[in-house]
Amino acid sequence: MKRIALVLALVLPSFLWLAPAGAQSLHPVVLSLAQAERVAVDLKQGMSAEEVQKLLGKPQRTALKSDGGSKASQGTLQWTYSWTSASSPGNLHVEFVAKTPDQWSVNGWEWVTY
Repeated sequence: MKRIALVLALVLPSFLWLAPAGAQSLHPVVLSLAQAERVAVDLKQGMSAEEVQKLLGKPQRTALKSDGGSKASQGTLQWTYSWTSASSPGNLHVEFVAKTPDQWSVNGWEWVTY
């Protein structure tokens, strides 16, 4: 009986660690350009990267830009979302700054068309 309890004690934490990944949606957020334009009005300065991803889905491109060597700053993280419509393409750039080395928050965003 002690062996069963020991095996459960060793194996159970690994199953608990996997639970959050299984709880995530199997279908990513996919928005049309019109939907994205309506949803983007809910962007707020200071939102976390997780909140932005819940709102807009996973970005198509990411970039990390240095601010020129300041050790105190982490630079900026930029996410790019792109949509194609009959009238014109739409590209949304969301820029994040680091609150801590692993916590990013929205600093600004802009719509760009090519």
